[in-house]
Amino acid sequence: MTTSTRGADKVPAVLVLEDGRIFRGRAYGAVGETFGEAVFSTGMTGYQETLTDPSYHRQVVVMTAPHVGNTGVNDEDAESKRIWVSGYVVRDPARVPSNWRSRRTLDEELAAQGVVGISGVDTRALTRHLRERGAMRVGIFSGNALPDEGTMLAEVRRAPEMQGADLSAEVATKEAYVVPAQGEKKFTVAAVDLGIKGMTPYRMAERGIEVHVLPATATVDDVYAVNPDGVFFSNGPGDPATADHPVSVMRGVLERGTPLFGICFGNQILGRALGFGTFKLKYGHRGINQPVQDRTTGKVEVTAHNHGFAVDAPLDKVSDTPFGRAEVSHVCLNDNVVEGLQLLDKPAFSVQYHPEAAAGPHDAAYLFDRFVKLMEGQRA
Repeated sequence: MTTSTRGADKVPAVLVLEDGRIFRGRAYGAVGETFGEAVFSTGMTGYQETLTDPSYHRQVVVMTAPHVGNTGVNDEDAESKRIWVSGYVVRDPARVPSNWRSRRTLDEELAAQGVVGISGVDTRALTRHLRERGAMRVGIFSGNALPDEGTMLAEVRRAPEMQGADLSAEVATKEAYVVPAQGEKKFTVAAVDLGIKGMTPYRMAERGIEVHVLPATATVDDVYAVNPDGVFFSNGPGDPATADHPVSVMRGVLERGTPLFGICFGNQILGRALGFGTFKLKYGHRGINQPVQDRTTGKVEVTAHNHGFAVDAPLDKVSDTPFGRAEVSHVCLNDNVVEGLQLLDKPAFSVQYHPEAAAGPHDAAYLFDRFVKLMEGQRA
């Protein structure tokens, strides 16, 4: 990626998909070139949380909402210390942000962090193309002297694909750290960071949990060195088929019977640990308006998603696994994709979506309480 930022909004930009479709617009954020997997997010708000979610590493995010940036950027809502998206695509960027917490414009933040974007694009047409053809590699090129279309397309097709990408260690913490419990400490949780969002340990801390966030390279011995009452596996980027180390660690936790909770990538890791396969979705689920049914209660929740892979598990039967019986606990009502798993003979469960509501609705916050109940039951 090469970048500069001066006068970006007046600089021409081109978006090139790997199948040869081209969209033209204006530079937004940094000027230069960038590559990644083109995906779209259906959220009408929450763009700051999306940009700073490590799960979006190596992805170029297309916003389906036409007007983006109207609340600017603040210092409170980031989910990590940096923007992780490879590129950003919007139709109509806000010219002036209007929010009492805003500290700078979205354009300024993207430029400051070297994130190449494009505006003035027909994002509706681009989204329809990705729905029909599927997520694919893409490049954004901006500058006053751009390469010819053939050269740009060749560069896009040389970029790495998301399938087969092992990315969690690239975004995870390198050193362990602790998020203290709020109020009285009730439990200790070892959280394996595969791309964790800042709000997740915060939600646990609200419930009296001291969270020890560990690197993606943590071993089973590292997990149990903190004497945990429960173990958590986070969200994260990449292809779960490459995540052999986290799968091995999770199997070690399941063998010991410690209460376990996984979110997003953590759900895919649990699926693999139980012996299920995973597969790449055509264009994935991203945004904050995805309907999911909790089959244990029958309740339908509106949920926040960011995943391009899913677990291949049978929806309508209990499966025998090396760790006892397992079943699909949650399902997406749009396409019947597995959105959650639970073991019936051990205290372990997971969901594919993001219950910490950053950004997104609060319908699924009860899942953190369910994790607490598992730890209470184990202690009793």
